Amino acid sequence: MTSPDRPRAYVIGLGLIGASVALALAQVGWSVGGEDRDADVLRAALDAGVVDGEPLDDTTTLVVIATPASSVAALASEVLARHDDEHLLVTDVAGVKGSIVAQVDDARFVGGHPMAGSEQRGMAGARADMFRGCTWVLTPTARTQPTTYGRLHGILRDIGANVVAVNAADHDRLVALASHVPHLLAGALMNEAARAAEQDAVLLQLAAGGFRDMTRIAAGDPAIWPDVLFENRAAVVQTLASLETRLGALRTALEIGDRALIGEGLRTASVARRQLPGRAFNSERLAYLRVAVSDQPGVLASVTMAASELLVNIYDIEIAHGIEGVGGTLLLAVDADQAARLLEALSKLGFAVGLEP
Repeated sequence: MTSPDRPRAYVIGLGLIGASVALALAQVGWSVGGEDRDADVLRAALDAGVVDGEPLDDTTTLVVIATPASSVAALASEVLARHDDEHLLVTDVAGVKGSIVAQVDDARFVGGHPMAGSEQRGMAGARADMFRGCTWVLTPTARTQPTTYGRLHGILRDIGANVVAVNAADHDRLVALASHVPHLLAGALMNEAARAAEQDAVLLQLAAGGFRDMTRIAAGDPAIWPDVLFENRAAVVQTLASLETRLGALRTALEIGDRALIGEGLRTASVARRQLPGRAFNSERLAYLRVAVSDQPGVLASVTMAASELLVNIYDIEIAHGIEGVGGTLLLAVDADQAARLLEALSKLGFAVGLEP
């Protein structure tokens, strides 16, 4: 039976990410139930203790939907319609957000996407530490209440994730370049190498670290990707077109012997690669921003998205006092070295902001 003194979560879809969410939550004190449309997967999850056999009932305060993107909206709407508890929080982990957020019209739903994974497939590759240090995107809307967002933000921080807030449409445009197209490219490069190896078998023995690094993600589960790619096809197609233009310019430069263009392209890429943000987050030196907010729709989204635009990680977010209907205060814990930048940005947006070391 579910322990009354432990928070209760329920995970729908027990593949690699769903099972990892269940393990991560259990590790920080949650009791976790779950289900999967594949009876064998569910049986294995129960046998391994990934989830328990308790149903999704009124003791559940968090539901995580970890199914293919095309089924998330219907499942979320069904769960929310069956359970009218205002404290219920529903989120998902799909790699596309716009269509889902548009279809789930309930303030208790906050779309999410952990930028984590593995070339391993299914529950067998699940790990409790899957999300430590990873970026977990949330997509709050004008309807999202600060208390709802703050609860989910805190849960994700507890399992080790760095949480950023992004508009759903921006998320889909950005992950097309950061995630979806790289997977297509890794697959294309691996397929081209496999084709060439049919004539020259020694080719794959020559595959050095660079080739292996670029094609590692091609080993992931191919079943999950068509769903994501077609849900986000407009952004993926646009990104592919831009990349085709860049590749065409490189091909032309090689044909005509334009050494300067090739060299400059490699130089700027090297600089950009070294400047990629690290995954670590220093929680030892924190500063606290007190942000006075009104009860107007979208205030929470404006604050959190401003932080994300500046690459400022919000370590924790609290509601200092009730803000529904009368306004109130958000207390944001951020890296002390980043606090001034966020304070300036929020001030320019019209917020009254105070800084505490």
